[in-house]
Amino acid sequence: MNVGIVGAGAIGLWLAGRLAEAGINVSVLARGKNLEAIRAAGVIVCSGEDSLNARVQVSDDASALDIQDLVIFTVKGQDLPAAAESAYGMIDSNSLLLPAMNGVPWWFLETADGELARQPLRSVDPEGKCAEYLPVEQVVGGVVHASCLVEQPGSVRHVMGNGLIIGAVTEIDAARIQQVHDTLATAGFAVTIAESIRYDIWYKLWGNMTMNPISALTGATCDLILDDPNARAFASAIMDEAAEIGSAIGCHISQSPDDRHAITRKLGAFKTSMLQDAEAGRQLEISALLEAPREIARLAGIATPSLDYLLGLMRVFNAARQ
Repeated sequence: MNVGIVGAGAIGLWLAGRLAEAGINVSVLARGKNLEAIRAAGVIVCSGEDSLNARVQVSDDASALDIQDLVIFTVKGQDLPAAAESAYGMIDSNSLLLPAMNGVPWWFLETADGELARQPLRSVDPEGKCAEYLPVEQVVGGVVHASCLVEQPGSVRHVMGNGLIIGAVTEIDAARIQQVHDTLATAGFAVTIAESIRYDIWYKLWGNMTMNPISALTGATCDLILDDPNARAFASAIMDEAAEIGSAIGCHISQSPDDRHAITRKLGAFKTSMLQDAEAGRQLEISALLEAPREIARLAGIATPSLDYLLGLMRVFNAARQ
């Protein structure tokens, strides 16, 4: 497969470098210093004592790149509508589209049950550009279980994790999903084809929709947050609300917040991706992580007081940093 990567952040560089190193034809849509660095020196991926340097096609103009069999979007949620429009030149009706991003995607209610089915999520797609430029019948849902950080433009350090979960959103032929699996597995990723990609997306959201923003607000690593009983209880209250929302849309979570906290606590003094973004002065990804779950809750008639408090704090925090 020809694979396009839209977004040269940490996950995008990690995927691009590993795929290109495995001999797959990779094209990266990038801009600014990342574009210049990749043109000059390729993509550099460091992991422990090992490193690779892979050459890829790169441009800030999608029409200058080939039409891709698979296009992976690795931008922040708030940047996806613009990225979808800018990537249009590398996509045709046969391209598969894989958002490898945190939070709730624009298509999430496409296959929901009952009255919520096919409801647009304006918190993540306010003008409908994602729906317009990324046809849902071509979308492969994705979840990334990995931590990476950009060390300098074009260069990424892989910290931990190697898991990718993929799954059809609508009735995509199983052979095409298997082809995506095999392409990613060729690069050494631990790839799983989900029975329900909506569940896997919601489960990851349930686990990181608290630690990410609370760490950004406080500057604290996850161990400090979870070791404070009041902060831990606040996170648990939000997770209880998210579990109730999940049950309303067919994504039932059987674990308790404490079960999840125990897993996170084992990571020790872990810096979330949102804390890293806050420290770097970047705008934070609250639309897909907090606003979309709240929008779904309102559609389902579910009260979310704890989520509302956290969302309000994050909006103020983002606004104060602009």
